[in-house]
Amino acid sequence: MSRTLVLGFLLVVGAVRCSQDDGPPTTTAAPEPAPARSQSPAPRADDARPAPPRTAPPRTAPPPRPLSRSRATRVVIPYIGVDAPVFGLGLDRDHRLTAPPEDDGHRVGWYEGGPSPGEQGTVVVVGHLDTRTGPAVFAGLGELGPGHLVELRRADGHSAFYTVDKVRTYEKAHFPNGEVYGARGRPELRLITCGGAYDRRTGYAGNTVVFAHLTRTR
Repeated sequence: MSRTLVLGFLLVVGAVRCSQDDGPPTTTAAPEPAPARSQSPAPRADDARPAPPRTAPPRTAPPPRPLSRSRATRVVIPYIGVDAPVFGLGLDRDHRLTAPPEDDGHRVGWYEGGPSPGEQGTVVVVGHLDTRTGPAVFAGLGELGPGHLVELRRADGHSAFYTVDKVRTYEKAHFPNGEVYGARGRPELRLITCGGAYDRRTGYAGNTVVFAHLTRTR
């Protein structure tokens, strides 16, 4: 993948204003005629059907409590056969996230300046799609879909389990920083690799991003 990935939470993202005109249009209907008088007797109160009983909404499991800080050590994604060590990544002088070394395509980088696995906030993990010698650790990332599980193991022996919500590929020129890196009020995870069309001169045109949220800890 490319040597750098822009960290969107370093940018200021403006809000989108919606005017009052964005609501549904109103329609003008002709007045209804007065109802005709009925010659039949009025129905008795006991003829009315009882209202159907109310059903309680289905119970949802409470969200897991976020974990305290501990560095990431390993990522496991059973569906695509990933079981790889994790090492910490930082930022370069331009405040860009450095990518894992190109000569080591089977390790995964975690941005250690952000949340650790299971903490509140968005955990950012990056890995190569391929290298000069063949497929790399995140070669199958685009095969993931909603419901697939990702485990991030921690140095303290705990694990954070995330469930995939969606997978998207974005052109680098139109990368949605706010959507990818913005806070969502719960512990989330982003797995990022290269994606899109490939050009020998410029590399991959985009990035593939897996969006997931914390569903269990151990």
